Amino acid sequence: MIPEIGLAALWLAAALAVLQIASGAFALRAAGGEVNPLAIYARPAAIVQAFLAVLAFLMLLWAFAITDLSIKLVASNSHSMKPMLYKLTGTWGNHEGSMLLWVGVLALSGGMLAAFERRLPERTMGATLAVQGFVALGFYAFLLLSSNPFERLPVPAAEGTGLNPLLQDVGLAIHPPTLYAGYVGLSVAFSLAMGALLTREVNPSFARVMRPWVLGAWVLLTLGITAGSYWAYYELGWGGWWFWDPVENASLMPWLAATALMHSVSVLAARDALRTWTIMLGVLAFSMSMLGTFLVRSGVLTSVHAFAVDPERGAFILALLGLYIGGAFTIFALRAGAVSEGKRFAVSSREGALVFNNVMLSAILAIVLLGTLYPLLTEMFDVRVSVGPPYFNPASAIFAVPMFLVMAVGPLLRWKSDKPARLQFELALIAALFIGVIAVVSFFGQFPLLPLLGLGLAAALGVAAFLPLRGRAISRVPVATWGMVIAHFGVAVSLFGMACEGAFSQERLAAVAPGGTEQIGDFSFTLESVTPVAGPNWTAIEARLAISEDGGEPVILTPQARNFWSPPQATSESALLTRWDGQLYAVIGNQAEDGRWQIRVWWKPFVTFIWYGGLLIGLGGILAIAGRVKVDVRRRRAVAMGTVRRSDLEALDAASPVPAE
Repeated sequence: MIPEIGLAALWLAAALAVLQIASGAFALRAAGGEVNPLAIYARPAAIVQAFLAVLAFLMLLWAFAITDLSIKLVASNSHSMKPMLYKLTGTWGNHEGSMLLWVGVLALSGGMLAAFERRLPERTMGATLAVQGFVALGFYAFLLLSSNPFERLPVPAAEGTGLNPLLQDVGLAIHPPTLYAGYVGLSVAFSLAMGALLTREVNPSFARVMRPWVLGAWVLLTLGITAGSYWAYYELGWGGWWFWDPVENASLMPWLAATALMHSVSVLAARDALRTWTIMLGVLAFSMSMLGTFLVRSGVLTSVHAFAVDPERGAFILALLGLYIGGAFTIFALRAGAVSEGKRFAVSSREGALVFNNVMLSAILAIVLLGTLYPLLTEMFDVRVSVGPPYFNPASAIFAVPMFLVMAVGPLLRWKSDKPARLQFELALIAALFIGVIAVVSFFGQFPLLPLLGLGLAAALGVAAFLPLRGRAISRVPVATWGMVIAHFGVAVSLFGMACEGAFSQERLAAVAPGGTEQIGDFSFTLESVTPVAGPNWTAIEARLAISEDGGEPVILTPQARNFWSPPQATSESALLTRWDGQLYAVIGNQAEDGRWQIRVWWKPFVTFIWYGGLLIGLGGILAIAGRVKVDVRRRRAVAMGTVRRSDLEALDAASPVPAE
């Protein structure tokens, strides 16, 4: 009964999506304040649809938990002997399950919007829910017609195939759901942008509704990318934290667009500026989410992260991509001229800094998009090319360096208009840190240019992040300002970790016999033994390495070369020794004919700062959300009391400055 309940819930949810579209369309057609009676069903339809979509996903989760081998998806992606954690994560560690999770979170978000949001005019809310239902309906159709997660086998399988061993990791419990939630948050922002554009209600009130969804999506994408980066770092055994893999780029591109959108919508909410820019970025951010969905699930890419290899499914998603994004940009082109300009501002202002950095982010997005799609385009003509760090790193740096420099100064500028001469001390300090750190590091050796620039920028950003607090009582600093400070400091921390890993990493590849000792930097490592070990669904060869730093007490590391039997696959399990100033990273390779073993060891100074910084950026975003919620509560309370003036409302909106990125 489990698959039948789940499938029935999906069909009913799809039917409610149709009702939601129709009801929202009637609300959009209402004029003169009159509401069509049929328009009242948009909110209930969205709420019940959310319940049904979540129910369908829970049914699939239960089927994986009990290993129901009568379901094709379970038999293809699970195994009765697999640990329970990986049975559950296997629910979304495949094509159909990940899409069901995607649509479940999408429906849940739409239901929450319908249940709790009362600030938008009903026409705008109806248009928003109609767009959200239209997006959901396409994915319901995809699941029901092309990728049914509840398809039964004619005869239940005797045993399951098992999950891809590379995905049998706790990181899979965090990384994909967090990213999906971020993608779906951008879908709500997209629906709100389209709803406001259709009703010509692009104003600060609309932006205040949109802002928490964008901030929440951005935080989730930040944390998801951070978790995914660390998972790939320790799980794949390659020794790197970012590989410019096309599917990695598929998550980076929405994050870049969401970063620009987050700042733009905050300016619109607080200063009534950047109206058209905000709508365009809302469409662009969701476009990148849809493109990422296509890349991962269309079969055009071969990757650890990619799921589908069926061209028909890829064609279905491509059709959805063209329908949603093509339609959105068509509406934008037709209606953008009707959106009023909003308040003007000088180039030398906080708004000006935001616009500049949004343009830089858009340029970086274009570079990543081109580098990701170009190999796919050339392959259509039987020409295979590889685009990697030699393209992405320098091309992105052309725009990232000025962006970070403006990011250091932007929060110090005043709204609307300012004079840079007012910031002589701050500008001199930032310039001195940037140039001074580069000069000092260069004095001690020759290092690549990009890591040198990264170290200089990290120092300048790290200090500049706290300059907005200068001269202010700490207890009176708004929570959202603390969010900006911590997020910008997190960027500096991550940049410092990236630069150190690029400039100072050391690598040692050696063939070592048991009892042999090798040296890397201040560390010596001795191969004490190599023994076979067994896990719940794998066997492995495990090396026992005694690591000693400067002749101190040895620490044991145990890298493994594993062989899974369901499905059969070999993996490399790295072993990490973490110190405050970096990580020692060790993997074991093959055995040579003379009995020696290949041992590869890296010393990566301050590499952990990359992920510490990512967590700080996410924390800053959470504080920004909390600060904005606090301001919105004060605003609603003031409006309810009936004693508030427009100038008071503007003061509340501007109380927490937005980050200038």
